[in-house]
Amino acid sequence: MKQAAQEARLLADRGYPAASAVRFVSDHHRLSEDQRMVLRRVIVPARTALSRMARARRLNALRDREVFLDGYNCIITTESLLAGFAVYLCDDGFLRDTRGFFRRYRSVGRAHHAVHEILGLLAEGRPSRVDFLLDCQISHSGELAAEIRSLMAQMSLPGDALCLKDVDRQLKGCRKIVASSDGIVIDSAPQVIDLPAEIARRRGIKAQIL
Repeated sequence: MKQAAQEARLLADRGYPAASAVRFVSDHHRLSEDQRMVLRRVIVPARTALSRMARARRLNALRDREVFLDGYNCIITTESLLAGFAVYLCDDGFLRDTRGFFRRYRSVGRAHHAVHEILGLLAEGRPSRVDFLLDCQISHSGELAAEIRSLMAQMSLPGDALCLKDVDRQLKGCRKIVASSDGIVIDSAPQVIDLPAEIARRRGIKAQIL
């Protein structure tokens, strides 16, 4: 995998589309579909990676600022961290998991611990407002939003939890600090924070590196 990652980076940095570079190298090394997914998540051309790193902020940057969360993006990656699933430090400096089940995700029960971790971290950062955006296409999102609103009230975190059909569009247009590791969202945001990475640092959890 490490050799394949190095070869894909070389091609991507020479101007080949990252997806094509990963596909070519994966075919050459006869990688499995799971291994290909890892490379698709990890490999980011150097120019794009540097642009994303320049937008990245740490927790102390949230104080008295408005923050918009890419809800399931943050929750699922945090769940992976806490449950011991593989999470990778990608070329742009953001953490991503590869469980690949977003549209099949069920928010009941398993999200509770991750949400507590995320909201506790945000309370520490003391933003002026938090908007937690959830994709309404995911089952039981309304129940999860209600739970998040209740927890936010208990923690004295101002803001809301909303179920929307167009989360990505809202995030790309909000012009506030955005919490997400979605590359498309990051590329449109003026400032971005990787909340799962902050949690990993505090818990001493090491991400995998290729």
